[in-house]
Amino acid sequence: MAKKKEETGQTAIEPVANCDRFKTLKYSPTLPYAFTVYGVSMLPSVLSSKRAIDTSIRIIDAFVAMRKFLVQNANVLMRIAHLERHQIETDEKIDAILDKMEQDSPKQLPEQIFPTGCVWDAWAYVSDLVRGAESRIVLIDNFVDDRVLSMFTKRKEGVAATIHTRYNEQFLTDLKKHNTQYPEIEFVQLPHKNHDRFLIIDDKVHFLGASLKDMGTGLCAVSEMSIAPETILGLLG
Repeated sequence: MAKKKEETGQTAIEPVANCDRFKTLKYSPTLPYAFTVYGVSMLPSVLSSKRAIDTSIRIIDAFVAMRKFLVQNANVLMRIAHLERHQIETDEKIDAILDKMEQDSPKQLPEQIFPTGCVWDAWAYVSDLVRGAESRIVLIDNFVDDRVLSMFTKRKEGVAATIHTRYNEQFLTDLKKHNTQYPEIEFVQLPHKNHDRFLIIDDKVHFLGASLKDMGTGLCAVSEMSIAPETILGLLG
């Protein structure tokens, strides 16, 4: 905008610097890096060189080819989009089913009794206890053998394992061979014979009705106790 000004009998044009009424306009300070087909078609009128005209024609041809491709394959693209949406919905349903199955699946009971002959059930039950350990496993059992070492290989990486048992030369030989290949299991000699067996998993104490290696060969039970692990360990002497 401009306004007229009379100076020495002549009319001059003075620019108006005040453009406050344009403050509300929204614009991007970033220069555009793309043109529509209409913008490209206007380039030859600005850049009249032959190279600019040829480039504009090739770009317009690309726009036309792309539009033709979209029109010819519209149904295919729509079907692909529909399949993608269907796949997402299917994945969500599967996740919901798996979550429901996990919620409704039977949890490990704190008390379990095994009739005579249920060797596998007892072994699987205690194996799940071992797998569930997060920090430590402590077994207090008068008599252990290589079967116990095999079960303890099921524990997670970084979980410490200690066995309190009576001296047994064959077991110590097996333990030494085990520790050369697998994460170390610590051996602690029991100062005297203990009647009962206990399995400590993290901060929980489980009473074992039979030696771990003999679970299920006869009627036995596993029961979670409310006593603290340190109380049991302190009574070993």
